[in-house]
Amino acid sequence: MKLTIKDTKGNNQGEREIKFPLVEGGKGTQAVHDTVVAHQAAQRMGTACTKTMGEVAGSGKKPWRQKGTGRARAGSFASPLWRGGGVVFGPKPRDFSKKVSRKTRQLALRKALSERLRAGDVILVDDLKLSSPRTKEFIRLLSDLKCEGSTLIVSQATDKNLTLASRNLANVALATSDSLNTYDVLRPNKLLFTQGAFEKLEARLTNE
Repeated sequence: MKLTIKDTKGNNQGEREIKFPLVEGGKGTQAVHDTVVAHQAAQRMGTACTKTMGEVAGSGKKPWRQKGTGRARAGSFASPLWRGGGVVFGPKPRDFSKKVSRKTRQLALRKALSERLRAGDVILVDDLKLSSPRTKEFIRLLSDLKCEGSTLIVSQATDKNLTLASRNLANVALATSDSLNTYDVLRPNKLLFTQGAFEKLEARLTNE
């Protein structure tokens, strides 16, 4: 499969062959699911915490005698039935992360990228250098490249002008070819790669 190379004005600059093997058919679908679920689970803080009967503040004294008052029997001020009492089966701090093997993660990334390439959602530019960190100039560049909707820009390394120009745009995200994961590939409407970043990603997918 070939991918068209464009300049920042949207003009065609040639084509390049994709070097990593694309995933065919239904292979890798489960790997994508497992990887995305694991990624989202890892984003959870897991810090929710409630107190049990034994942890709430208060005396251990019996509120009133067992019999003779006419009231329902009570043995503790920390009862879950009372306001200020303990919580039954409430959340405790925990780790939500899931383990996914390296080969599964690699298959998931190749599968996700293969589908986006077939759908025509990947745009490849020869280079992406901004003369100044102006958002107006950056928006014009995205318009010339026909990046509509949410866009993920994948560069070879972090670029200060690119970071400053894009940080005020809610529908634009940045990533590097080293940090790119399956969730990043699936989320936006368009993927904008620099040629250097795409070559680096190809090497990563071929060598892993």
